[in-house]
Amino acid sequence: MRVRNAARADDSGTRGLRTVVAASMAGTVVEWYEFFLYGTAATLVFSKVFFAKGGSDLDAVLDAFITYAIGFAARPIGGIVFGHFGDRYGRKSLLQVSLVLVGVSTFLMGCLPTYHQVGYLAPALLVILRFLQGFAVGGEWGGAVLLVAEHSPARGRGFWASWPQAGVPAGNMLATVVLLVLTSTLSDAAFLAWGWRVAFWLSAVVVLIGYYVRTKVTDAPIFVAAQRDAERIRDASFSALEVLRRYPRGVFTAMGLRFGENIMYYLVVTFSITYLKVHVKADTKVILWWLLAAHAVHFVVIPLVGRLSDRIGRRPVYLFGALATATWGFFAFPMMNSGHKPVIMAAIIVGLVFHAFMYAPQPAIMAEMFPTRMRYSGVSLGYQVTSIVAGSLAPIIAVKLLDTYGTYVPIAWYLAGAAVVTLVAVGFVRETRGADLAALDRIEPAPVEFTEVVAK
Repeated sequence: MRVRNAARADDSGTRGLRTVVAASMAGTVVEWYEFFLYGTAATLVFSKVFFAKGGSDLDAVLDAFITYAIGFAARPIGGIVFGHFGDRYGRKSLLQVSLVLVGVSTFLMGCLPTYHQVGYLAPALLVILRFLQGFAVGGEWGGAVLLVAEHSPARGRGFWASWPQAGVPAGNMLATVVLLVLTSTLSDAAFLAWGWRVAFWLSAVVVLIGYYVRTKVTDAPIFVAAQRDAERIRDASFSALEVLRRYPRGVFTAMGLRFGENIMYYLVVTFSITYLKVHVKADTKVILWWLLAAHAVHFVVIPLVGRLSDRIGRRPVYLFGALATATWGFFAFPMMNSGHKPVIMAAIIVGLVFHAFMYAPQPAIMAEMFPTRMRYSGVSLGYQVTSIVAGSLAPIIAVKLLDTYGTYVPIAWYLAGAAVVTLVAVGFVRETRGADLAALDRIEPAPVEFTEVVAK
């Protein structure tokens, strides 16, 4: 009887965890549908609709990528604000706010007038909405992965917490499918005139679905207990500054882990569109099909790598991903230059597989770096601040390097250098596979000042 009751409890716990994963992924899919939609539109649409044509095809694309970077600049701000209130009031409520905010800003992008209609007011409005979109996405990631990580069993945290990461390629696939349907059924003129707006307006539908699913979950018991404990301490702080005082090593290590991974991702999924479109002269629809296949593989590989990190550890998995990333640019761009469709698609797929070895274990690694009462702030700070100097600048730097030198080689070295930064960060990571989050809360250290970290 006891065995049967234990089995029932395990089944109930697994079902509950799956509900949490679904709720987390629902929002992640929605927000990354909209974020990827902007990245793709920056090359295919915005460079033609919102900006004046420059001296070369890459000039307007560069302007569009600069507005793309605005969203990354806003993400750390969103991470700090949402992290502060998420550590104080809970993950669930803040995740619902971030979902609505990114949905509204994306929908309004589809309503904007063009450069030819209102001049420079068009890109100005686009920048404002892009900032709001980035602000919301900045608060989304930390809450989404922690909602799962804090509900997960210690031995399976790498696997379960990787599922919100898989929501990124799922959202990208959804955006790619929508763009494929629109570009396949409309003429190029019709797509540029109004068709692209439909993709942004559809965000309202996916936001409503995601919001509904998120109403079905609650915060993890470990967070609720930590919240009660914090309420008994008058001077309890949840701010980003407090996280930096107590966990400088965790924050800066998380930033280093994120650096190469973030640059790798945006070179593969964003800059490659520009490279294939402008340099290789590939057809838009064909590029989107290649990306769709790559995102599908990425979606499957992420949870598999997450499970691998539970078996052999976080560090070896991440180490392989960083080493592989250092090599990708040197063989991937020649594969793209070949002009052979299967070879080009293979280059993109391999890039996202390499990326998965860093991206899948990230939630578990970062969650295990910080105590519950300041975990949202810690992971959001470490994850989002890096985006300013990594993902936001990666397409801009790559476009500028390509425009200046006319070859992929400097871009490949740029990516290799970023991978070295991440390799150094992996060296500072403590292996935390199977760590008990409650036990980590009990050994929270005393504050460490920046001067002490520098002295070491």
